[in-house]
Amino acid sequence: MSEYRRYYIKGGTWFFTVNLRNRRSQLLTTQYQMLRHAIIKVKRDRPFEINAWVVLPEHMHCIWTLPEGDDDFPRAGGKLKSNLPMLVD
Repeated sequence: MSEYRRYYIKGGTWFFTVNLRNRRSQLLTTQYQMLRHAIIKVKRDRPFEINAWVVLPEHMHCIWTLPEGDDDFPRAGGKLKSNLPMLVD
């Protein structure tokens, strides 16, 4: 079991990777509109700035900055995952 050490800094910038459940899938690049709509929906509820985003067929790397006063990165990332049912940790 991994033991993550995270520093929760209000307005912090976070890097994370998200994988598709099926690592042979290409959904992120063929169904990118679904990803786009999920991001828009999450940003309405949990605002963040996208600093960088690399979308590959079966996984993506993201760098987000949260607004001043917000340090709840796991909730924002979890919202994205819950809006894209084909994703897992």
